[in-house]
Amino acid sequence: MSNRITPLILAVALFMEMMDSTVIATSLPAIAADIGTEPISLKLALASYLVALAIFIPISGWMADRFGARNVFRGAIVVFMLGSIACAFADSLLTFVLARFVQGVGGSMMTPLSRLILIRNTPKKELINAWAWLTVPALFGPLAGPPVGGFLTTYFSWHWIFYINIPIGIIGIILASKYLSGTGYREKRKLDWVGFLLCGSSFSGLIFGLSVISLPALPPIFGVSVAAAGFICGIIYVFYAKRVENPVLDLRVFEEPIFKTATYAGFVFRVAIGGVPFLFPLMLQIGFGYSPFEAGMITFIGAVGAISMKFFLKPALKRFGFRSLLILGVCVSALLTVGQGNFSAQTPIWVMMALLLFMGFFRSMYFTSLNTLTFTQTTPAHTASATVISSVSIQLAFALGVAITALLLEGIAFARGVEVGVAEMQIVFFILAGITVLSLLPLFALSKQVGDDVSGHVAKAQTPIP
Repeated sequence: MSNRITPLILAVALFMEMMDSTVIATSLPAIAADIGTEPISLKLALASYLVALAIFIPISGWMADRFGARNVFRGAIVVFMLGSIACAFADSLLTFVLARFVQGVGGSMMTPLSRLILIRNTPKKELINAWAWLTVPALFGPLAGPPVGGFLTTYFSWHWIFYINIPIGIIGIILASKYLSGTGYREKRKLDWVGFLLCGSSFSGLIFGLSVISLPALPPIFGVSVAAAGFICGIIYVFYAKRVENPVLDLRVFEEPIFKTATYAGFVFRVAIGGVPFLFPLMLQIGFGYSPFEAGMITFIGAVGAISMKFFLKPALKRFGFRSLLILGVCVSALLTVGQGNFSAQTPIWVMMALLLFMGFFRSMYFTSLNTLTFTQTTPAHTASATVISSVSIQLAFALGVAITALLLEGIAFARGVEVGVAEMQIVFFILAGITVLSLLPLFALSKQVGDDVSGHVAKAQTPIP
């Protein structure tokens, strides 16, 4: 049980953050009406949360090394709770946007520090189970978010979707204080302010720009310009980081082959599936005529598949190894995405749900395996930078996935001279399946024995030819 306590405590923060990100989507119309604005304008509040993540995630590793990972983790929960209270009391678009930004500051520390604390406190042979226990409760967030948000908004008020973060946060702080061991003060180095400004400008520019492109509350050219500026800042940082002794993000972590390969493969895979949560509900509602509630009841089954997989992962890795399971996850995910592209209004609901169940299972298998493998060979000196870079790459990949999906939909419809419909959505699904397949390329560079010291996998010896 001891190896489960740490990931389950850390999962409290992930549960709170992930549920909050899904619960708000169902309540946007009610919030907009109450504070006197349009629902589309509240997309700025969602974007402000992402911008806060992008700005402050890069210094989460430095904060942990400087002030102690457990202390910063507890402080991040407090900041997130304060942001939640501010959201509940917001009475205008400006105050709501600012409150969501404060929430994002807390969230920017919670996710990477959860990974950092887990890695520093877990022996490598227990990482598989630890990652599974970390992510299982967090998966209930997206599952519980839409129905909880709809229930609270309908029968109470939208304010309660933020109030519920308070008891959850208090429980997390108490458990972290009682059971999490201190991870120590690894290095009291000065903050690289120039690097922080470059990284913050780069990541916030990229994520905000991509968000504006995919959800055009502002003109798309504005999003393209901001994303381009972010990209330029990122290039400048790469050259800058090579010339300073203690950069805010140490890019030397990419000298570790497994981390580099896993990060590249995960980025491409997340870009491919990042647009699916945006595209599939659109197909169900606009294409097939399902209500938002009906669409939600169909898609929730994916989380059930993801959760159920966690209990089969360790024996599967021991039997087949990391490389084989990752390749299988990519191939099956690509095929299932093609299956989604073949859905029509006549497709039985049970067929859709069966496919989504398997999709949740295999994607969860891929992500948990990849997350575990990513940090198997990371040195203690690079752990903080590795967790931060991994967290940022996840945010960027999903934002890019949504942006690419939206642009493909509009581009295909424009080229065909029609409005966006089911046929255009089907084509985009096929393209996303092709992008999924591309994530195989980095995986082929892995050896068949990669991560065997963690998984316990032993490759079968080949029988010599007499």
